[in-house]
Amino acid sequence: MTEEKQEQQIQPHIHEAYADGILNIHFAGGMVRFDFMTFQPGSNDGNGNLKKQMTQRVIMNPQGFLTWYEAAKQLIAKLEDAGIISKE
Repeated sequence: MTEEKQEQQIQPHIHEAYADGILNIHFAGGMVRFDFMTFQPGSNDGNGNLKKQMTQRVIMNPQGFLTWYEAAKQLIAKLEDAGIISKE
C-alpha cells in the first residue's frame, strides 16, 4: 500500500459523527465555528417541522476554513456533474 493510501485510511482514534446539517457558521475569537445539528424525531417546532438540536461544534482557524471551502467547492462540482445535486 502506498504512503498516500495509508494516510487516507481512517485511524481507529478518529471520531466520526452524523449531522443533518449546519445550524450556524460564525466567526468568534479569531476562529470559524461550525455548529452542526440533527433533527429531533417526535419533537415539532409548532409549524409541523422537526426541531433542530445543536449536537456538536467544529472550530478551525481561518486558513483551515479556506482549505475546507476549496475542498467543498470541488466536491459540490463533482456532485453536480454526477447529477446528485443541482444548483437550482
